[in-house]
Amino acid sequence: MAFLLFMEATLKLAHFSDLHYAPDHLVESERCFSFAVGDAIANSAQVGVISGDSTDHRLDAHAPSLNALATQVHRLANAMPVLMLQGTFSHEPPGTLDNFALMGGTHQVHIADRVSQVALVDGRFWASKGPVFSPDELGDFLRIRPEVVFTCLPTVNKGQLAASVGALAAGTELGDVLAAYLAAAGRVNAQLRAAGIATVGVSHGTVSGCETEHGVVMAGFDHEFSLTALFEAECDGFMLGHIHKAQQWERDGRLIAYPGSIGRFHYGEEGAKGYLAWDVVPGSASAHLVETPSRQMICVDFDGPPDMARLEEIAAVAADKFVRVRWQIDEEHRQSVDRDAIKALFAGAASLKVEARVLPVVRSRAEGISLETTVDGKLARWCVVANVEAEPVLARLQLLASGDPEAIAADILARLEAQPEPRSLAVVIAHPAEQGGSIALAPDQEVSVAIEVSTAPAAPGPAPSTLDWLTDDLFAA
Repeated sequence: MAFLLFMEATLKLAHFSDLHYAPDHLVESERCFSFAVGDAIANSAQVGVISGDSTDHRLDAHAPSLNALATQVHRLANAMPVLMLQGTFSHEPPGTLDNFALMGGTHQVHIADRVSQVALVDGRFWASKGPVFSPDELGDFLRIRPEVVFTCLPTVNKGQLAASVGALAAGTELGDVLAAYLAAAGRVNAQLRAAGIATVGVSHGTVSGCETEHGVVMAGFDHEFSLTALFEAECDGFMLGHIHKAQQWERDGRLIAYPGSIGRFHYGEEGAKGYLAWDVVPGSASAHLVETPSRQMICVDFDGPPDMARLEEIAAVAADKFVRVRWQIDEEHRQSVDRDAIKALFAGAASLKVEARVLPVVRSRAEGISLETTVDGKLARWCVVANVEAEPVLARLQLLASGDPEAIAADILARLEAQPEPRSLAVVIAHPAEQGGSIALAPDQEVSVAIEVSTAPAAPGPAPSTLDWLTDDLFAA
């Protein structure tokens, strides 16, 4: 019997976030959200929560993406009550969600666009008059025992906060303001929990220390929440939106979690995509990610020119996937990359995006060159700055200035032809007088010397120093 009572007290919620319906994302958003809605209905979720950024930007009323979103929300509302939270203003301009409350359906759609607490009683939402339930309101709800009480904290207008506390203080004081509200809501939620009523927080923002979909840890003092502040709200579960990577934090059975975005909207996103299926009872909560059929992406980065052999291997398994190839290359070699060949390799991919980062050649003037009035002077000054021996460089400059190309070439050929063939010389001294292994000659003693000249080729050896100039670039520094 105790087990049955526990099961009856368990509340099943479906938590969706960051749907980002827009023309550019419509295919991905619709495929993933429609799957998630169907799965939540099939698994008998009792309440649906969308924690912000349902759209990607302002949409016209006749836009196909807005119609597709409305169709899915209406489908969800026919199966369960739905709470939609105001997200980032740049994604959901104020008023964007108002029409969803008027769509009609079997169940109500409540738009949480102000800081408030909202009770769900017999399938209907009742919002507090102020940021939290007053003692009188709380007394009424303790008597009628709602299924769940939501603490709703939509995106806060930082511009309004800056106008009241100053731009410099707004970055750090926002967290203090929100922490103070969460602590006040926590005192109300503690009473609700003591009465056996489930409590759930819903907000849209950044938790300090969370990780983005690209693997970047969010650190600093300008984020909306700390984990300590969120747990002080005394909610059994706290549902968050805004960060596109699914992640959770648990303390004493209570849970804080991001479901992440419903699908993949940018290259390089890490982790699975989906929605969170929550089980909440007074005092504890659990959630697991239900993956959606989000598009598969392959990101390939090269520090230099792309490796075509590696790309060929990747292309073999890239059918129907979204592929991004990036590389960086020096400016003078940019034409060596065959973009058409890369596109041909990934002809079977769902989409291909190529990004080349061209490293520009940086040129700088040598100090003092502009002060010289002659070419010789400028070249000599450059030799000093570049630590190059000036004499041979200036000699080559004079050669260029005094002769024409044909004369210079003819002179080089003539000097080559004038080089004598190598000879070996043998000197023979006849009738030496040897004393103790050395040759001693009297002052008046005659010596006959025979010189033999051999025309045999000399043994290989280093070229004579007089030919060194032929092995160099004539006009190199």
